[in-house]
Amino acid sequence: MISFSLNGEQVSTDVSPDTPLLWVVREHFALTGPKFGCGMGLCGACTMHFNGTAVRTCVLPVAAVANSEVTTIEGVGTPEDLHVVQQAWIKNNVPQCGYCQSGQIMSAISLLKTNPNPSDKEIDDAMSGNICRCGTYPRIKQAIHDAAGAMQTGVVLFDPKKELELEPTEQGELA
Repeated sequence: MISFSLNGEQVSTDVSPDTPLLWVVREHFALTGPKFGCGMGLCGACTMHFNGTAVRTCVLPVAAVANSEVTTIEGVGTPEDLHVVQQAWIKNNVPQCGYCQSGQIMSAISLLKTNPNPSDKEIDDAMSGNICRCGTYPRIKQAIHDAAGAMQTGVVLFDPKKELELEPTEQGELA
């Protein structure tokens, strides 16, 4: 039995210790934000945080996270209270197909945790292990800069409660 913290909750699983963490999280705990991309740890779609650091989980055996903390994109923010990086992603319209975005966001959060004001080169270096087939790299870079600024100033970049308020129509229905 392998136990670890998953998005702040203690979990246990009885799988082969060499099973990739990605498959355990997706198949046993039904958290499908992290994606399977390459299976070799090269594309970043499977990125999660392991004790606060971004790691590629398609090649990380679940035994390696025993008694540790794992965070997926589902543990970063909520639809009502987005993480500042998620806010910046929305503000900059970063996603196109969206497949790589959970990994991109997890890597960006990890970068900003260790470097709160990264240069373009530092962003390029930190994000180089995350591939976006849609080519939204300029928007990703701008979103990281915006998130860094918002983290320093406390500015809210996107508030879903305000942005998604629905007004009643004349017939009383929500528009």
